[in-house]
Amino acid sequence: MQRSKPQGGHDVHESTRLQALTPPRQGTPCTEMRSAMFKLLLAVIAAAPALMSLPAHCAPSFEELDERIATCNVVLKSMLAMPDSAIPREIITRSRAVAIFPRFLKIGALVGIGYGSGVALGRFKESAEWSNPVFFRMKGGSFGLQMGVQSTDIVLLVMTEKGFEGLLEDKVTLGVDVSLAAGPLGRDVSAETNLRLDASFLSYARSRGFFAGMSLTGATLQSDTEANSVYHGVGISAQDIFFEGKGVLSERGKMLIQTLEEACGN
Repeated sequence: MQRSKPQGGHDVHESTRLQALTPPRQGTPCTEMRSAMFKLLLAVIAAAPALMSLPAHCAPSFEELDERIATCNVVLKSMLAMPDSAIPREIITRSRAVAIFPRFLKIGALVGIGYGSGVALGRFKESAEWSNPVFFRMKGGSFGLQMGVQSTDIVLLVMTEKGFEGLLEDKVTLGVDVSLAAGPLGRDVSAETNLRLDASFLSYARSRGFFAGMSLTGATLQSDTEANSVYHGVGISAQDIFFEGKGVLSERGKMLIQTLEEACGN
């Protein structure tokens, strides 16, 4: 028995399939919203490969990396000075390391992806002085109903030795390999805050734009070997910088360390 065809000779199932692959026409608010979602989804799919592979193809210069350190200092100063929602200085004083990621970019349409570059500074156990900046990358992936684009300044405080050791691994996943909690805000450090300090990492974020469902759980941290080689010298690892004080300390690096020392009351 042959299937019936509509006038014009097109198969009904073929017409339905073509309609599903065609973006909705403009008209009613509903169709316009569907059209916007369709375009955003295409943009995310097109941008994802470039976003995730960018560091492998664009080697940064020393000057660009030094500028990144300066940007990290601006972000940290700003988040320390925010009225009633600043990072408590007492928490920084108790931290084992600090990582700063300016403009962590996350985009999503059904699937969220994110990428950011920043620096981390550890503290020497004996002197409690801060190390030279070590360059790190952070990548985040999450699933769920997520729409939008968000640029976020992120500060991570490493509160435990286990968390600090995680920075020395090839890759550490927040909320999986090490525990993660939202950091307390403001000047008061309450009993509830002490419970949060059991987490290996405390996170602080300042967002630009809109994103539904932003979370750092599942994000991975990894030492940026290429950037560290360009800035500090070939063969110098994160371990060399964190434990032996090797590497380069520029004027901008000194300013970042000064900001941390002032936050600790030094």
